Amino acid sequence: MPHYHISFQNPLSGYLQIKTTLQNISAPALFLQLPAWRPGRYELQNFAQKLQGFAVTAPDGSPLPFRKVTKDRWRVDTQGHSRIEVHYNFFARQMDAGGSWLAPDFLYVNPVNCLLTAEGQEQEPCTLSLDLPADWQIACGLPQTEPHTLVARDFDHLVDSPFMASATLQHQVYEEQGIPFHVWFQGDCRPDWDKLLPHFRAFTREQLALFETFPVPDYHFLNLILPYAHYHGVEHLNSTVITLGPAEKLMQPDLYKELLGVSCHELFHTWNIKQIRPKEMLPYDFTRENYFRTGYVAEGVTTYYGDYLLARSGVFTADQYFQELDTVIKRHTADQGEKNLSVADSSFDTWLDGYKAGIPDRKVSIYHKGCLAALVLDLEIRKVTQNTRSLDDVMRRMWQDFGQRGIGYTEEDYQRLAEAVAGVPLEQYFQEMIFGTAPFEEWLAPALEHVGCRLEKLPSPLAYESLYGFRLNPAPSVTPVISYLAPESPAAEVLSVDDELVALNGRKLENNNLPNLMALQAEVELTLFRQKKLHTVSLAPDGKLHLPVYKVSRNPAATPAQRGNFKLWLKQDF
Repeated sequence: MPHYHISFQNPLSGYLQIKTTLQNISAPALFLQLPAWRPGRYELQNFAQKLQGFAVTAPDGSPLPFRKVTKDRWRVDTQGHSRIEVHYNFFARQMDAGGSWLAPDFLYVNPVNCLLTAEGQEQEPCTLSLDLPADWQIACGLPQTEPHTLVARDFDHLVDSPFMASATLQHQVYEEQGIPFHVWFQGDCRPDWDKLLPHFRAFTREQLALFETFPVPDYHFLNLILPYAHYHGVEHLNSTVITLGPAEKLMQPDLYKELLGVSCHELFHTWNIKQIRPKEMLPYDFTRENYFRTGYVAEGVTTYYGDYLLARSGVFTADQYFQELDTVIKRHTADQGEKNLSVADSSFDTWLDGYKAGIPDRKVSIYHKGCLAALVLDLEIRKVTQNTRSLDDVMRRMWQDFGQRGIGYTEEDYQRLAEAVAGVPLEQYFQEMIFGTAPFEEWLAPALEHVGCRLEKLPSPLAYESLYGFRLNPAPSVTPVISYLAPESPAAEVLSVDDELVALNGRKLENNNLPNLMALQAEVELTLFRQKKLHTVSLAPDGKLHLPVYKVSRNPAATPAQRGNFKLWLKQDF
């Protein structure tokens, strides 16, 4: 049984000391592997770059020879020893929901970042002991057999179970269907439990009703609340880590809304991706890219349900839900990548640049385009079945046919189940919305009509966006800087990203006066610096609407039937 031990000597250094004890070794050579990526973020992160002082010893402490054979794989000459120890330091200074962090007053670790496994022992039960102050408590999805000792059934279970430890953890538990849901907070915050727990109960109850059964015996929301603005969440087998801030605003409407949204999203992942898993990721291969094209299911469907179920459970009003939907559309239309790469191909490319802004107009987000695609599919199924079925039925079938049975699904499986639930072919939807590059509004606008809603396409309040097709860098700056140019817009003909605008029609640009100056006249002359050289260009509108703003709202002219469809969809009155 592999045993892991984590300690720290100087928390200000950021370094953890990690010792791994491996036994029952019979081969003359043993291969050790550290993960190169983590579930929930489909890109190589190369955690081995954070290791220091790697060493391997025999039971008597004498060094054993080893050699690195890849960036995160080592070959150890065991010299006949059946038991060895592996020692190294790990730099725990990445503060987000997928990282690890050491501080004098708390410890937060994602084991996938820093624990390695021996080839051939991946399926063995393992233990993790933590050298912590006596008054520190541990928040983790793993069971504790004795104080500060965690037990996992195998390596995958261990590294999919992050933990927080401190003397200042705040903790409450609620139950649904006899299942305990633990809510943990670490940070200088004051959760309003009387408000928070009923909201968590409501969206949990709605998810349990959708899937009917829960994959794990308990669940843990691990909330690390920070003293600065931050937002991130990562799903795990029976837990989630959520990093959020600033702490003093936790219960204020804007940040509390984010807490509810990410919590509902991550809980949905307990079924969708942790159990309902693409065939390409069953099992995970931590040594290399696990390419898959169904990110629109894993993340897109989850993003849709993350906000939608908050409305369906009564936690969000319909207007609050529409505000979140407008934000998704805004992020999706931040550029025109939809014209060039489908959401399925963009899923494959998460391993290439899926978490970076990337070059302009190249790809779409599996979260945002996937969310809109899921919304369309849900409404299309409701429409063709006269509201007797929905995307709920598809996801329930995905859970029953694949997740519960431990079988990975393919994109063909998802389409087949969707068509079986709908009772009609959905080939055009999949070819255009999932595998193609059709504009999203061509599908979303008519889909919303079924529930008496409309998709409005409005001019941006900023004239330089709607008339000319350029955006400015949102970061505070004395000088306006071009951040984006809409293809085939007037601005794209004469401007370039990173141009520094200094004057309009001879008037100095300062104190954010560009919007007001530009709104006063149709044709303008811009003076700018490009690569430190001064240029002057002319801009004139072309009569087209560029960089529009989209808004989802109820249609006042909705028919009684559409209003009834709305209530069946959102469980709220029109």
